[in-house]
Amino acid sequence: MSDTAVQTDRDAVLEVLNSVYTAWAANDATAFVANYDPESTSVLPGVFSDGRDAVRARMAAGFEGPLSGSRVISNPELVRFPVPDAAVVVSRDAIVMAGQTEPPADGWVRSSWTLVRRDGRWLLTAFHSCAA
Repeated sequence: MSDTAVQTDRDAVLEVLNSVYTAWAANDATAFVANYDPESTSVLPGVFSDGRDAVRARMAAGFEGPLSGSRVISNPELVRFPVPDAAVVVSRDAIVMAGQTEPPADGWVRSSWTLVRRDGRWLLTAFHSCAA
């Protein structure tokens, strides 16, 4: 794959992550999962969501409750393409709750994202987050 193609794919993958966090800031659970594969999984400490609908339901409940008005700071640190049409991203992220300007010092997590390209479109297929 050419350097230009890799950069194009990298930009497209990071745009998917950006769309997730733009939707988070809008507290829009449907937009949050717009780029999720229907069979995606999400693993957070103590929480497993199996499928895009389960992720949407979890986020909708969060946006109606404790995550209302929050946003995420995300710093992608690694983007790689282990095989064509698959991407892995590792990021350092933190939630900034409503009324805060910065996340708490101990609020940072390490996240891993797996994306697949289907019909020319990058989709999130797996997400995992743990304490940084």
